[in-house]
Amino acid sequence: MIKIGILGAGHLGKIHIRLLKEIEKYQVIGFYDTDLEAAKVVSKDLGVKYFESFEELVEQVDALDIVTPTITHFDCASKAIKKSKHVFIEKPITNTIEEAKILIGLSKEANVKVQVGHVERFNPAFMAAKEYCTNPMFIETHRLAQFNPRGTDVSVVLDLMIHDIDIILSVVKSNIKRISASGVSVVSDTPDIANARIEFDNGCVANLTASRISMKNMRKSRFFQKDNYVSIDFLDKKIDVIRLSNVVGEVDPLAVIIDLGNNKGSKQIYFDSPTILPSNAIKMELETFADSIISNTAPLVTIDDGYKALDVAYKIIEKIKVTSNFMEEPQTEKN
Repeated sequence: MIKIGILGAGHLGKIHIRLLKEIEKYQVIGFYDTDLEAAKVVSKDLGVKYFESFEELVEQVDALDIVTPTITHFDCASKAIKKSKHVFIEKPITNTIEEAKILIGLSKEANVKVQVGHVERFNPAFMAAKEYCTNPMFIETHRLAQFNPRGTDVSVVLDLMIHDIDIILSVVKSNIKRISASGVSVVSDTPDIANARIEFDNGCVANLTASRISMKNMRKSRFFQKDNYVSIDFLDKKIDVIRLSNVVGEVDPLAVIIDLGNNKGSKQIYFDSPTILPSNAIKMELETFADSIISNTAPLVTIDDGYKALDVAYKIIEKIKVTSNFMEEPQTEKN
C-alpha cells in the first residue's frame, strides 16, 4: 500500500480524504491544514489523523496529495519532491510558468511521479467520447458557472477555462500557431468572463468561452471533424455522436439521407448516444495516480501536461490584458 498524506482540508481536500480512504491501494496516514481548529473538526468527522506541521507529515508518507490554494502549490510540491515523495497536485499545477518549469526539473532529478488534477480527463463522458475524436478540426467549448466567491482570486481562465484547455491539448496533436482572446472583469478584480481562439498548425481551430457569472451552469464541448460531430456534456455526463457514411446499396427507407449535390452522391446520417459508464472522476484520477507509482509508468495527466495547459492559459491571459488595455485607452479628440 502507498502511504499518502493530504495537504489542505478545505471543501475539495475533504472530498479527497474521503475518496482516498476508499481506495485499497492507499493507506491514508493523515493530513495537514494551516487552520488547526478546522483540522481538528475534520479529523474527528472523517476519522483521519491531523498533523500539526507539514514537515512531520511529509516524513511519514510515500506520496502527497496537494489540495491547497494555487499560490502554495510550488512551495509544497518542491519540498515534497526534494524528499523524494510522489506528488498529486490539484490544477493549476503552480501559480506561475517559471514555478512549473522548476518543478519539472526537480521531479526528473528525484525520479518521482507527479500527476496534475485535471479532473475532466476522467469525466466518464469524455472518456467514452475520446475514441470518436480522432482528428477534430473545429472545437467549441462553453464552461459557464453561477457566481461563487471561491476561486475569484484568479482569472476565470485559470479557474474554469484551463479545464477545456487541457482537454483540447490532449486531443489535438499539433503545435499552437496563434492565440487571440478577450475578457471582462464584472464582479471581481480579474476577468470573470473570457473567450479565446486557439489556432493550431494542422488547421484546427478551438473557440473557448468561460464565465463564472452565468445564470446557469454549463460544461459542454463540441468537436467537428470529417464526417463526424461529437457533442460532450461534461455536467450531465452525456455524449452525442453524429456520423456520415457513404450510401452503398439498398437503403433503409427510414434512414436519414442527405444529397451532396453536383453528382457527388449521398450520405447517410447516423445518430449515436453511446452508453456512459458511471464513475467518480476524482476517485478515478487518484486511483490512476496510485497505478503509476505501483507500475512505475507515467501518470495519465503528467507534470508536462499541467505545464502546457498553464502555459496556454497565461498566454490567453496576456492576450486579454492587451485587448483590455486597448479598449480602455481614451479616444483622442479629433480637431
